[in-house]
Amino acid sequence: MAFNQEQHITTTGTAPEASINPPALDGEAQQIEVYGAREHNLKNINLKLPRYKLVVFTGISGSGKSSLAFDTIYAEGQRRYMETFSAYARSFMGGLERPDVDKIEGLSPVISIEQKTTSRNPRSTVGTITEIYDFMRLLWARTSDAYSYVSGDKMVRQSDDQIVNHILENFDGKRIVVLAPVVKGRKGHYRELFQQIRKMGFIRARVDGELVEIAPKMQVDRYKIHDIEIVIDKIVVKEEDRYRLSSSIQNALTHGKGTVLILDVDTDKTHFFSRHLMDPATGIAYDDPAPNSFSFNSPYGACPVCNGLGEIQEITEESVIPDKDLSIRRGGIAPLGEYRDIWVFKQIEALFKHFKASVATPIKDLPEDLVKVLLYGLEEELEVKTKKGDYIIEFEGIIHFLKNQMESESDNIRSWVEDFTQTTTCPECNGYRLKKESLHFKIDGKNIGELSVLDINKLYAWFENLEERLSERQNIIARELLKEIRKRIGFLLDVGLDYLSLHRPVRTLSGGESQRIRLATQIGTQLVGVLYIMDEPSIGLHQRDNERLINALKDLRDLGNSIIVVEHDKDMILQADYVVDIGPGAGIHGGQVVTAGTPEEMTKAGTTTADFLSNRRGIEVPRVKRPGTGQLLKLIGATGHNLKNVTLELPLGKMICVTGVSGSGKSSLIHDTLYPILNTHFFRAKREPLPYKSIEGLEHIDKVIEVDQSPIGRTPRSNPATYTGVFTEIRSLFAQLPEAKIRGYSPGRFSFNVKGGRCEACEGAGMRTIEMNFLPDVYVPCEVCRGKRYNRETLEVRYKGKSITDVLDMTVESAVEFFENQPRILRKIKTLNEVGLGYITLGQQATTLSGGEAQRVKLATELSKKDTGQTLYILDEPTTGLHFQDIEHLTDVLHKLTDKGNTVLIIEHNLDLIKVADHVIDIGPEGGEAGGTIVASGTPEEVVKAAKGYTARFLKEELQSSHYRENGADGTPQQEG
Repeated sequence: MAFNQEQHITTTGTAPEASINPPALDGEAQQIEVYGAREHNLKNINLKLPRYKLVVFTGISGSGKSSLAFDTIYAEGQRRYMETFSAYARSFMGGLERPDVDKIEGLSPVISIEQKTTSRNPRSTVGTITEIYDFMRLLWARTSDAYSYVSGDKMVRQSDDQIVNHILENFDGKRIVVLAPVVKGRKGHYRELFQQIRKMGFIRARVDGELVEIAPKMQVDRYKIHDIEIVIDKIVVKEEDRYRLSSSIQNALTHGKGTVLILDVDTDKTHFFSRHLMDPATGIAYDDPAPNSFSFNSPYGACPVCNGLGEIQEITEESVIPDKDLSIRRGGIAPLGEYRDIWVFKQIEALFKHFKASVATPIKDLPEDLVKVLLYGLEEELEVKTKKGDYIIEFEGIIHFLKNQMESESDNIRSWVEDFTQTTTCPECNGYRLKKESLHFKIDGKNIGELSVLDINKLYAWFENLEERLSERQNIIARELLKEIRKRIGFLLDVGLDYLSLHRPVRTLSGGESQRIRLATQIGTQLVGVLYIMDEPSIGLHQRDNERLINALKDLRDLGNSIIVVEHDKDMILQADYVVDIGPGAGIHGGQVVTAGTPEEMTKAGTTTADFLSNRRGIEVPRVKRPGTGQLLKLIGATGHNLKNVTLELPLGKMICVTGVSGSGKSSLIHDTLYPILNTHFFRAKREPLPYKSIEGLEHIDKVIEVDQSPIGRTPRSNPATYTGVFTEIRSLFAQLPEAKIRGYSPGRFSFNVKGGRCEACEGAGMRTIEMNFLPDVYVPCEVCRGKRYNRETLEVRYKGKSITDVLDMTVESAVEFFENQPRILRKIKTLNEVGLGYITLGQQATTLSGGEAQRVKLATELSKKDTGQTLYILDEPTTGLHFQDIEHLTDVLHKLTDKGNTVLIIEHNLDLIKVADHVIDIGPEGGEAGGTIVASGTPEEVVKAAKGYTARFLKEELQSSHYRENGADGTPQQEG
C-alpha cells in the first residue's frame, strides 16, 4: 500500500479525542499505576499511564524499558491471570514469581507480543499461525471440484440408482460381469483373502485380468503386483432384470467399498462406477474431501515423499565429487577422503581394475560409465576371473551407500551424511507439501497449493470477487468462510506484510515480521479491554510501511484496548498518545523516568531523546564520501526467490547500505546469495547459495564475516567475556599472579567449565536445579558457593582486590577502568564499550542478551581483532533495538571499521544509518513479485536525485534536516570540534 509524501508523518501531537474510544465506565480505573518498580536496574519507579491510549516507552539501550514493560507490568499481569486458576491447574503450569514492585493498580488482562519467532517447526507456516490456511482447507473441502490426475477430466460420483440406470441404458442386451475390486496394485499371496471370499459364498474371482475359480488353498505370487476382483454376478442386461442387476450392483459396492467394475464380456473392456469421486475413463477414485485432506500436517493430506515438508534432503553428485581435478587416490570422493588401506577402497580398486582404469587418474578423465557405477553402483554382480581365481564384485555406489546411512541410529553418522546432502524441492508435490489427489481439487481452476505460494497482495485480489466465479450452491456454502478469509488477509495487509505468502515457513521470518503477524492475529480476535505490550514492532519495516503499522496499532487501541510499545522509531514516538522516556543512561546509570507526557510535551524537554526528535541534535552526515579502493565485487545474474536477474556491483573500501521496502529482495540477494558464495569460497562452507550466473572480484577481499543477530550462545554458561575471548586473557592474568604461582594454578583453574577451580556442587553454573516433580524445575543459588561459581581456594586469588567472580560481575564500563594497565585485555573490553555495551556485565548470561546486543558483542569481537583491511563485513539491521544515541555510537564504530580499508555492507531501513553511507543500493520498487530489481544506486545524494523508489523520498527529507560534518583531505570523516 503506497501513500503520498504528504501523508508521511513528520509532526505530532496526541491523536484527536474523537478517534480514541469513549471514557471508562464509572468506577473503572482511568490509569495504570505502578508503584516502587525495582526489577533489574529500575530505581523504585512510580509511574501513571493512561488506559485506552497508545503509550510508547523509549530510551537508550539498557535503560530499563523492557524491565518496566515486560519484566514488571507484563509479569505481574501474567501472574495475576495464573492465580485465577485452581490449585490443581496451577500444579501443571507452575507458579510465577512476583516481580520486584510494590503494587500495580488498574491492570487489565495482559497480552505480550515480542520479537521472538513464533516457531522453529518447519511445519509451521504463515498460513497456519494466522489460521487463514485452516479456513481455506474448510473452503476446499466443501466447495472444490475434483479432477483426475491422469486424464485431467472432472471426477464424478454416482448414486446406486444412477449406476443401475447407466448400465441399463448403455449395456442393454450385452453380457456383463459385475466385479467388486478388493485388491488394487499390491503385492502379496492373498491366501487368507481367497479363503474369506469362498466363505462368503463366491466361487469365482478375476485375478490380474483373468477369470478363475477359487480353489480351496489358492494363492498368488507374493512378489508380484496384483489386481483382484470378486465376481459378484454374470448377467445379460435387460430392463426386466433390473431388480437382480440392482441387487448385484449394491452387493458389489458393499464389497468393493463404494466401487464397482463392469466387465463387457464381448469387448473384454472394464468400466468403473463409484459412489465416491471417480474418473470413469481410468477408474481412479478419490476419497471424499475433508479439511484434513488439505493439511500437510495430516497423513490424509501430506505428500508421501516429503511427508508434508515440501522439500527433501538429496545427496548430489557435486557434494560427493566436489573437485573433479582430484583423483580418487588424492581424495576426489569427499565422503571417503584420501586413499587408505580399508575395505571400500579395495572394492573400488577391484572395480577400476575390471574397467582398466587407475585410481590415480583425475576423476574428470575417467569414462562416464565408470563414474556412474562409482556413484550409483553396479546393476548386477560382476564375476572377475584372475590367475589367482574367480571372485565377485558387488558395489552399491557411494550415493546409495550414503542414502542407507541416513537411516542409521547413530547421530554422528547421520550428521556426517548431512554434510553431503542438499535441500531440494520435493519432485512429487513441487514444494506444495500435499499429495497429488489433494492438489487436484480446484476452485476456479486453482488448487490450494497454488494459492498458498501467492503473495498476500495477489491472494487478496484472487479472493476479492470470488463469489462471481462460483456456482449458486458453492456461494451459499462459501459466503461466511470467504468473509473470514478476506478479513484475516486484510489484517496482514494492514501491518505491511503484503509480500509474504501463506506457504512461508515461520522459522524464516524475522522477529519483526513474526511480531506483526501476531499483531494482525490479535486485531482479528476483536478483544476489548486488553493491555497489549509490544517490543519494537517496527523492526524490519521500511519507512513507507510504518504508516500502516501505526494505523494498525491505533485500530487495536480504538477497539477499546490499552497499548504499550517499547520503541525507538521516530514516527511511532511522535504518533503516540503518551511517551515515557527512561534513562538517562544505560545499566546502573538508567532505570529512572526522565520524562513522561504527550509527544509535544516531551519534545520540549531537554532530554537526549527530545533533542534527537526535535532535530536539535542529529547524526552528522559526512560532506565528502570515501573514494574507496576503486575495485569492485560484482555478482552477476542473481535469480533466487523474487530476484530478477540482478547484477550487484559493490565498490570496495566503502560503507554500503542495501535498502528497500520489506520483502523487496535484500536478504535474498545479500544473505542468501552473496554471503553463501563468499563463505564457500573462503571457508569451504556447505550452504548452497540461491541461483546466480557468476561472481567477479573475489581476489580483492581476503575474507567475509557476517555479523548477525543470532545468540552468542544458547546456554547460561555463555557470556560476553567467553564469546569475545577476553576471559581467556583474564584467566591467564590471574594465573600469573604471585598467589596463583605459589599454589601452582594454571589458567584452567579459573574456568567455570572444567573441574579444578569451579564449585563442584553446581559444576560452575552458580545455580542449583531443584526438581519439583509436577511443578517446573526451580533454580536457586548454589548453597555451597552462593552463586559465585568457584570454590573458596580459587576465590582467594585476587587481582587489585577483586576475585575472578568479582571481575565477571563487573560492567564493561567498570572493567575498562579496572584493566587500564592490561593492554591485551583492555583492547577487547574497550571495543565492547565503544559499541555502546558499557552497561552489560562481562559474565552476563548470553540468554538474557537481546538480538541487537548479541550483534554488537559480535561486532566488538571483530573490531578487537587485528585485520588485514581487506575484509567484507555483512550486517543485517544493526540498528535493531538502538536508541538515536546508540546509533550515533554504532555509526562511529562502522566508520572506524571502514576507515581501515574494509568494506562494510549493511542491510538497513534506518535513515540515520543510510544517510551516512558512502554508497546506497535500493532494491524494489515493491515487495514480493513486484520487487527484486535494483531501483537506484550511488551516494545517498545521488539516490535522492534519481528520485526512483520509496527510499529516495524519505531519504530526501532526512538529508534536508541533517547535520553535516567536515571531512579530512583523504575523504575520511572527521568529527566536528
